[in-house]
Amino acid sequence: MSPRRRIRLPHLLLTAALLGALPGSPPAAASTASARAVTLRVATYNIHAGAGMDNVFDLDRQTAELRSLGADVIGLQEADRHWGSRSEWRDLARELAGRLGMYVFFAPIYSLDPAEPGGPRAEFGVAVLSRYRIVSAENHEITRLSTQDPNPAPAPTPGFGEVVVRVEGRPVHVYVTHLDHRPDPVVRTAQVADTRRIMAEDRGPKILLGDFNAEPGAPELAPLWKELTDADPGAPTFPAQDPVKRIDYVAVSKGAAQVRRVWVPESVASDHRAVVADLVLRGR
Repeated sequence: MSPRRRIRLPHLLLTAALLGALPGSPPAAASTASARAVTLRVATYNIHAGAGMDNVFDLDRQTAELRSLGADVIGLQEADRHWGSRSEWRDLARELAGRLGMYVFFAPIYSLDPAEPGGPRAEFGVAVLSRYRIVSAENHEITRLSTQDPNPAPAPTPGFGEVVVRVEGRPVHVYVTHLDHRPDPVVRTAQVADTRRIMAEDRGPKILLGDFNAEPGAPELAPLWKELTDADPGAPTFPAQDPVKRIDYVAVSKGAAQVRRVWVPESVASDHRAVVADLVLRGR
């Protein structure tokens, strides 16, 4: 099993001129600017491999839905990359990013040998789309029970994506995840523990986006709310048609970000509805 890798992405190097302070000029201006509140709109969306509630693959429909959110950062789940005929063998996250004019990082959960020698690997996972340049990214391992193994056992597996974006000079850690779907919560319990351990390694504003496959009061999710605030939209997200439960989440680190507004748009472009939140980043 491959080790975790942090990817440093190319970015522009800017050279700034050094300006001497004018006599008598107040030094407080710089500190006031650096402490200015910064707003950020984020969203999470399980795209169902490009298919809507009708199980028809339609990336145009999902592009329109994502564009309507107006989000700066979007976490995607169930994103195919050359996976199969259900998504026309396309690289969904990259194609959506291109259509929306956003940067992208894809974190595969499964990466299978190509169907034909020399072809692309068949991959399925999560992704982050961002209007801000992604300055670093990592595909972490968390406990999973594989759906590709006829006799699976819980094991560390990739597919917990993390990126760092710089929002008006401030580094923000964004994580995207898709937790186990089975009724038995034992694997989700382990995944929550893994999530907390990984996120504890980072400082500054943190945003967790994902399909948790559990409702807010589920005991296995309770440890998350020690460090994170659930941006509760007060509305269910699944299934997209007449939803009855909320299993999709935006969560932010306590003290580092404030939730100004959160909502669930009505849409059947996927089998889930998105969650969208306007955040205010605190501090520098």
